[in-house]
Amino acid sequence: MALVLAVLALGTSAQNTQAGMVGFPLPLRGVIEKIRFSEPTLAPMAYTMFCMRYADECKPKPRARLVFRGGATRLTKQRIADLIEVNASVNRSIAPQRNERGLAGEEWLINPARGDCNDYAVSKRHELLARGWPMRDLLLSEVVTSSGEHHLVLVVRAKGGDIVLDNLNVQIRSWSQARYRWVRMQTPANPDHWAGVAQAGA
Repeated sequence: MALVLAVLALGTSAQNTQAGMVGFPLPLRGVIEKIRFSEPTLAPMAYTMFCMRYADECKPKPRARLVFRGGATRLTKQRIADLIEVNASVNRSIAPQRNERGLAGEEWLINPARGDCNDYAVSKRHELLARGWPMRDLLLSEVVTSSGEHHLVLVVRAKGGDIVLDNLNVQIRSWSQARYRWVRMQTPANPDHWAGVAQAGA
C-alpha cells in the first residue's frame, strides 16, 4: 500500500494545506516502501553514550515492553500533524553547528541551542515519544550523503511505508526518496539492537 497523503484531513485552512503539502510525501508506486534489514551490527558508540546520558530514551519501562509487539503506526490526522509540527519546530529551534572534532567530539543532545544532524534526529524522536508515539516506530538511522559524510536521520515506521525526518530537507520524505546510502538502523524489536540496511535490489 502506498504512503497516504492526508493533506485534506489536516485542516480546512490554506495554511494547513500548504504545510501538509510541504511536509509530507506524495504517494509512491513501484518502490520499496519499507526498509529491509540485513545482518545485526553494533550501535554507534555515540548512541551508547547518548543512552548513558538519557536512559529513558533508550529503555522502555517494563510495563511498556508490550508495545514492541505491535505493528507500524497508522497515520491518522493527528499523527500526520505531529510529524509536520515536530519536524518543522525542531529544524527551526536548533541552530546548525558543524562538528569539527569528528568522532571524538560527537555528542547526541536533546534540544540544544546549537547542534548537528545527530541532535536534530534525537530531538525529533524525543518530541514524538513525548506525544505518545511508540518507540518501536521511531528509529534512528545512519546514512551516507552524496558528499560522503555520515549523517543521522529519524525513520518513522508507518503503515504504508517508512518515512524520513531530516534536518537537511524541510520535506518529510519516503525513505526511497531520500537519496542516501543506508548504513545501519535501530531495529523495531529493541532500540538497543541495530542492524545493517539491505540496499535496494540487494
